[in-house]
Amino acid sequence: MKSVHKEIFDRVGTLKAGAIVFPTDFRGIGTEDAIKTALYRMAKEGQLERLAHGIYYLPKSHPVVGKLLPSLEEVAYAIAERERVRIRPAGAYAANKLGLSTQVPTQLVYITDGQPRQIKIGKGSIRFKPTTPKKFAMTGQISSLLIQALEEMDLEKISSEMKTRIKQLLEKETPENLLEDIKLAPAKVNDFLINIYFKPNRKNEFLSKINSL
Repeated sequence: MKSVHKEIFDRVGTLKAGAIVFPTDFRGIGTEDAIKTALYRMAKEGQLERLAHGIYYLPKSHPVVGKLLPSLEEVAYAIAERERVRIRPAGAYAANKLGLSTQVPTQLVYITDGQPRQIKIGKGSIRFKPTTPKKFAMTGQISSLLIQALEEMDLEKISSEMKTRIKQLLEKETPENLLEDIKLAPAKVNDFLINIYFKPNRKNEFLSKINSL
């Protein structure tokens, strides 16, 4: 009969380099303490690398640049998949994903339908911020992300150049998704998007469409 350490060692050996590993991946092999001890030992021996408390990855390297670490985004989605929750970029990270900001935040913030959580990894961190079901009812790939970014901006200080870029993004969204998502947006974001996207003579027409949904 294999030991807990040997069983985990063998299973890790079937994974691809760069795979993100959690103690819960090995439930049923042994007790929680035995699993944690085995992972700790493997990390100490260099077979795994510890990213944060309860998060490991199988080392991966490049012949030129050397050791490759998973991105914060990869870790965030691995956690979400493991915990079976939904996440969506928010705030400054959402703005960066849309190209509205060139500055990559050191903390990636996601809204989630799961539990609040903050994970520090190296010089960066991931934050899961619980939200309402309405936020996940938004379906547009662009409009839903844009609304998350605008919620944390000072809308009165957005430049005309930025407004033009926002309008260009909205024009890439399907009209159906845009109508639905703007309806679900907070009042201040709803007004902002309508005012910069629709011509004055079409504003009432658009509002009537929203109210009819």
